[in-house]
Amino acid sequence: MKQSNRGRFTAWYRGMMALAALLAAPLAWAQSADPKEWQLNMGRGVTHTARMAYEAHMVALWVCAVIGVIVFGAMGYAIFAFRKSKGAVAAQFSHNTKAEILWTVIPVLILIVMAWPATAKLIAMYDLRDSEMTVKVTGYQWMWKYEYLGENVSFTSRLDRESNRVRQSGEVPTVANNPHYLLDVDNRLVLPVDTKIRFVITSDDVIHAWWVPALGWKQDAVPGFVNEAWTNIEKPGVYRGQCAELCGKDHGFMPIVVEALPKEEFKRWLASRKPKPAEPAAPAEAPAAPAQEAPPATPPQPAAG
Repeated sequence: MKQSNRGRFTAWYRGMMALAALLAAPLAWAQSADPKEWQLNMGRGVTHTARMAYEAHMVALWVCAVIGVIVFGAMGYAIFAFRKSKGAVAAQFSHNTKAEILWTVIPVLILIVMAWPATAKLIAMYDLRDSEMTVKVTGYQWMWKYEYLGENVSFTSRLDRESNRVRQSGEVPTVANNPHYLLDVDNRLVLPVDTKIRFVITSDDVIHAWWVPALGWKQDAVPGFVNEAWTNIEKPGVYRGQCAELCGKDHGFMPIVVEALPKEEFKRWLASRKPKPAEPAAPAEAPAAPAQEAPPATPPQPAAG
């Protein structure tokens, strides 16, 4: 019996250690903006708003992890130490006022501690002041339209032809042959780094949602409404996302690709997308002056008689 109990305790202990390792593993996976295979935790992202969301998430995760370890640890200990085979008898009691006050006050305090920084971060995520440029995002079935307000540059972005061909042909995509299957577009949204960018987001037909995980937020695109958000990308690169609101039969085929460039490179790109000014028309030739008519000839005078 003692050997059996020791085996059960060893199994329980190993299970708790495995749980702790599983909770700690996401910390290593979250160091990069790019998703990793079998990644369980969210990433840090490449913007200030993304890091704020990550930090709030980790605080909540660790609070829940600690509570879980305490609660399930106490349950495991009680099940093992006070089992019926050892002669344990269930306690008989109605209530304990002090215990009830304690397990009410402690959760309230935990919620206040968690809500205070989360609220401050949420307010900061909607602070659009001092934005340096504005991009209008409009959702369509099933593509996105981007407009650089004040720059006379706009274009649509939809699923790239290769992904569209593969999905309709019945081929089985592979990572080697299609590394960005259903996550590539024909026209990327190009943005500068180290620039506070304001987004105004709407829709022309049904509800969509513009979501790029590395940028740290998701915003609904609702017809008839304009939602706002902002970002400040700190690292050049290519970041991918998707429509995150079920919007019809091709909902899964309207990806988002953001390419972040250094400021000077972005300026050159933006200048290349602007319409070229029309060449001035050649001046019209002046009409030729009409030829002057010769004065009528004087008829000959009859000779005097």
